[in-house]
Amino acid sequence: MILYPAIDLKSGECVRLFQGDMAKATVFNTDPAAQAESFARQGFSYLHVVDLDGAFAGKPMNAQAVENILARTKMQVQLGGGIRDLPTVEAWLGKGVARVIIGTAAVRDPDFVHEAARRHPGRIAVGIDARDGKVAVDGWAKTSEMTATELGRRFEDAGVAAIIYTDIARDGALQGLNIPATLALAEAVAIPVIASGGLASIADIERLITPECVRLAGAIAGRALYDGRLDPAAALALLRAAEERSLA
Repeated sequence: MILYPAIDLKSGECVRLFQGDMAKATVFNTDPAAQAESFARQGFSYLHVVDLDGAFAGKPMNAQAVENILARTKMQVQLGGGIRDLPTVEAWLGKGVARVIIGTAAVRDPDFVHEAARRHPGRIAVGIDARDGKVAVDGWAKTSEMTATELGRRFEDAGVAAIIYTDIARDGALQGLNIPATLALAEAVAIPVIASGGLASIADIERLITPECVRLAGAIAGRALYDGRLDPAAALALLRAAEERSLA
């Protein structure tokens, strides 16, 4: 179980949104690379980064901020937002991103995801962002008729490394992860699933290490880390202890 701290980029700054609403952005750090360094010092080895402007524009919009993060930390970075063609995938992988996340394009161009995963095994993830069970696209501005499970099953044999499942209604709202919906997706597909949206406290971490959540590959923490509701040392200690028990 990997815990990913999140950096969401808007206008070159590190922000958190409320339920995906760009008009409800709180700036937590004007220097995203410094924020990444802070997460590294706290003991995190992995980082989840989203180019919010890129998700709306359909192309990278915060490239300099991402490159600064890559230059100043050795954390394994997974990056999403505005990645909709192979040149963009390959450019980011070439710059040191460990894994790219394809969201909107996974709905509109599944062949692109298959080809990217074929060319770059283990380095392609699919982002499934759902509102009331239906997949949202274009930076969550539009909702499709496709369910999260239907989309996930499209990529069963594609070689996708992971699915990041976000419950939009909970994102930034500190209401706790939507474990039932996340587990339903994880049980419907063989692809590892990472939970996102609403992680609020150490209680969520305690839930993630229970036997029912053993299928989940990780979780993403955002606002709870920024406002101090989640102690990173305590969260990472719980996860390490759970891993040690599983290996014993």
